[in-house]
Amino acid sequence: MTGAVLGADGLRRCGWGDSAEDYRAYHDTEWGRPVHGDRALFERITLEAFQSGLSWITILRRREGFRAAFRGFDTAAVAQFDDTDVERLLNDTGIIRNRAKVLATIANAKAARTLADGELDALVWSHAPDPAARPAPLTPADVPAVTPESTALAKSLKRAGFRFVGPTTAYALMQACGLVNDHLADCHAR
Repeated sequence: MTGAVLGADGLRRCGWGDSAEDYRAYHDTEWGRPVHGDRALFERITLEAFQSGLSWITILRRREGFRAAFRGFDTAAVAQFDDTDVERLLNDTGIIRNRAKVLATIANAKAARTLADGELDALVWSHAPDPAARPAPLTPADVPAVTPESTALAKSLKRAGFRFVGPTTAYALMQACGLVNDHLADCHAR
C-alpha cells in the first residue's frame, strides 16, 4: 500500500505536496526540515497563526507580502508597531487582513523580545518528540492534528506571552519546522 502519490516528475509525494506547484516546491525543499533561529521561528509562528481557518496555500502565496508587511519578521521592529501600523496592515492586500491575527503578531513580537537570544528556538525545540518513538505515517489518516507535545508547546508559548498558538497551530508549526517528520513513509522527501 502506498500513501504518497506519484507526481508527473516520477517522484512520490504526500498527496497535498503534489496538488499545486507552490505546494511541490514547499513540500520538497522546506516542509519537515529543521528550522532554527528565533527570527525564522517567529516567522513560522506568525504564518501558522495566520493560516488558522484557511488553507496553507493561501498563506504560502502571500509569504513575501507577510515578510514585507512585518519587516522581515524582525521582532524588534514588529514589537514597536502602533495603531497606525495596525491600520496599515489591515489595508495591506499582500497579507490576510485579520485584526485579531495582526494584534496577536505584534503581541508575539513583544513576547519574543522578552526572551534571550536563542531562547525561542530552545523553547520550541524542547518539545520535539523522540523520532524513534514515532512510526512513519503510511497514509494521511495516520498524521495527527494534535499531540501531547503540541499541546505542551502551545502551553509553553502561551506562558511566554504568545497568542494564537493553540495545540493544532503548534502541531502545524512542529511539522513545518521539522520537529516531527510527517512525510508519508513512501514520500521521496522522507
